[in-house]
Amino acid sequence: MQKFIAGNWKMNGQLPDIASVKAIAAAAQNYPSVDTALCLPATLIAPAASALPDYPIGAQDCHSAVSGAHTGCISAVMLKEAGASLSIVGHSERRAAQHESDAEVRAKALAAKSAGLSVIVCVGETEAERDANMAVAVVLRQLDHSLPDEAASDWLSVAYEPVWAIGTGRIPSAGDVEQIHGAIRADLEARFGADGAKIRILYGGSMNGDNAASLLAIPNVDGGLIGGASLSADKFMPIVAAAAAV
Repeated sequence: MQKFIAGNWKMNGQLPDIASVKAIAAAAQNYPSVDTALCLPATLIAPAASALPDYPIGAQDCHSAVSGAHTGCISAVMLKEAGASLSIVGHSERRAAQHESDAEVRAKALAAKSAGLSVIVCVGETEAERDANMAVAVVLRQLDHSLPDEAASDWLSVAYEPVWAIGTGRIPSAGDVEQIHGAIRADLEARFGADGAKIRILYGGSMNGDNAASLLAIPNVDGGLIGGASLSADKFMPIVAAAAAV
């Protein structure tokens, strides 16, 4: 299974930052054994896709409807038209700040798939849930209710992101990561059979050039969903290099 390193720029980036996208895309060519992508702010998708038509440019969210009275929202078909080839859905920051439910995440994943986009579905527990020994139960509940029944490895990846580790510099222990990723894998295989063994499970939460090699060596860690470290080639490419080495 080829590792997948996806960057999530969040609400960062303006037109001059297309130069960073170009630098990352150029450097990624040196690591053909690793799949990479950048999920950019909506304002940068079209210019980035136009400048780099052969590099995977993604979105950070999409609406579940094709069109309608949804002020400020962007549909998956609009993202596809702009040049996106994938979308994140269910990121913990949207689940928390925009109060997105598992059902909404599932509907968005279906809409993105129907529009021809690949999808990264995010799941993860809060610090309070982990402290209450509920991490596995919470993650599997989100997984079961967020994934469409039509899920398949040719368009879907799952990202496990412990909410308390995002942007904090803290990461779970190797044993904690192995436990959660193993539970996700078992759940995917139970639900989707042999194809469940092929769905890539990414780790998201303060992965960087210093810890990427150790995280990516953990069983069932098939890549990473990278936040701040994806904003520049200098920080992103050491993670890609670590994935290639693993």
